[in-house]
Amino acid sequence: MSAFALLTDTQHATTSGPVTPPDQRERFYGLLPELVASDPRAVALLADIGAGYVDVPPDLADRVINVGIREQLLVSAAGGLALTGMRPVVHTFAPFLVERPYEQLKLDLGHQGVGALLVSAGGSYDMAGAGETHFGPRDVPLLDTLDGWTVHVPGHADEAQAQLWAALPGDDRVYVRLSGASNARPYGAGPSMTVLRRGSRGTVVAVGPLADRTLAAVAGLDVTVLYAATVRPFDAAGLRATLSEPDVVLVEPYLAGTSVRHVSDALADLRHRVLGLGVGAAELRRYGSPEDHDAAHGLDVAGIRRSVTRFLS
Repeated sequence: MSAFALLTDTQHATTSGPVTPPDQRERFYGLLPELVASDPRAVALLADIGAGYVDVPPDLADRVINVGIREQLLVSAAGGLALTGMRPVVHTFAPFLVERPYEQLKLDLGHQGVGALLVSAGGSYDMAGAGETHFGPRDVPLLDTLDGWTVHVPGHADEAQAQLWAALPGDDRVYVRLSGASNARPYGAGPSMTVLRRGSRGTVVAVGPLADRTLAAVAGLDVTVLYAATVRPFDAAGLRATLSEPDVVLVEPYLAGTSVRHVSDALADLRHRVLGLGVGAAELRRYGSPEDHDAAHGLDVAGIRRSVTRFLS
């Protein structure tokens, strides 16, 4: 299988009703044994999360390691294995993979100059009922404080699969952010932004699983919509090449404003305006559902349309 091949689950759907996109996390669990088997350097590290969902063949048992609920150890072990030449594939929920072991990411991977493939689940508030301990909107902004990370935010399981295959053979530091929300179809898994539609009054950059609702939100508005499944490195050239007016709206599924600096850097020689939509910094203590949080943060269709319309006016 080509590392960049996108599957076509949705292409065979009938027109009788809406298609339920495949679950990104389930796709990863099904793919993990194949990833490990494909590369003798690959070793999977788990921290209980997902351990009961991965079907590990006996001949791979020594290369799928569950360290238990010890997230700092999880990342430190990845650093140690990487120093021996192994390629660690590290998985748990986003706040446990980036926030809790942040020092280990900084020192045991970054400072040591070694890499790993980190795969999170849970997104910002996929597990809303579990409360603040399981909320993870700070992962991408935290990784922005460290050097040398590639960050993928797939909007569909096919994109995630392509990104995982592409990232496995390397020695660099890669973060793949899986989400419970998905677009109805894949739009592209490469490092460059994809043009979903063109307009003349501004540009809206939709990240990962927010693409479909962003397209619905800007229906009838004269704007260009770009899709990003990879956010680091930021595709400055793609943004500039499709820019009509230097007014840019970012729609990101993590902390609002995370990529504003990157847009400003890309357009530093132009007078421009940037609006960063995303998860607000204020803690919402009524957990509710993911849909409740989308509405509260203005990341539902109505909220995105309201913000974009106000900004362009």
